[in-house]
Amino acid sequence: MQVDRGSWPDARTPWDDAEWRREAFSWLEERLAGLGIRETGARRVRLRAWSVIVRVEATEPVWFKANPPGSAFEPALTTRLAQLVPDHVLTPYAVDVERGWSLLPHGGQVFKEVEREPHHWADLLSQYAELQRALVDHTGEFDRIGVPNARPAVLPDLFEQLAHKRPELVEWCAELESFGIPNTLDHADLHENQVFYGSRYTFFDWGDAVVSHPFCSLTVPLERVADQLGPEFVPRVRDAYLEHWPGSDLRRAAELACRLGTFGRALSWQRLFPGNATITADGLVEAFDRLR
Repeated sequence: MQVDRGSWPDARTPWDDAEWRREAFSWLEERLAGLGIRETGARRVRLRAWSVIVRVEATEPVWFKANPPGSAFEPALTTRLAQLVPDHVLTPYAVDVERGWSLLPHGGQVFKEVEREPHHWADLLSQYAELQRALVDHTGEFDRIGVPNARPAVLPDLFEQLAHKRPELVEWCAELESFGIPNTLDHADLHENQVFYGSRYTFFDWGDAVVSHPFCSLTVPLERVADQLGPEFVPRVRDAYLEHWPGSDLRRAAELACRLGTFGRALSWQRLFPGNATITADGLVEAFDRLR
């Protein structure tokens, strides 16, 4: 069995507990047997501070994922998304909501593995906007599942020290809400390693997700487009996404949301790495100053 710890050799994960491994593998093997899936090679384990992932070799690879407490909502969220937007997400073979475990099918070629042109990013964000609009009426369900709340209305309270020092944050949130665009699910880490490529893109790895303003999702992909293709392509990709939303002055709304998306991402890291000095209020003040 191969174990990859990546850049996190000292990360504390349940993998280090022999009893946990026994229970996890017992659960995994029972599910594989029930599906009639026969293993054809050695398992490969990837350990990170935010998840334990086991790749099971079969005719098509199968993936076991264990979430930490900070993203334990993901199995329940993934299950519900498979019911609401099945064309755009993976449908899990099995989940254990209480323990934060999922057994997932292989999704095909990851977007990172293809040559990414501007039209690819535009198509991806266009389809992602369709997904978000389909989920607008389900935010209450996501709240009950445990998806964190990062709506603009609550961001100043979540970052009270920052709001106290920088009143602009409150103003940005109020202005963004004034556009009247409904909140929905925000993946919060939408990049080329989190999407399967195809005529219909498949979005996965929802452990960073929050309920927020939809345009906050643009923060990461537009950064990727600027870095990989050049900043001159950002408007084309952004506008392909905005075409799916009603309203006026949507570019201004996107500008505000991309700023605030940084704080939604900080919330994810606070959940997964509580007490980390780089995401304390002081660190967020520094990040805020760079966005002004």
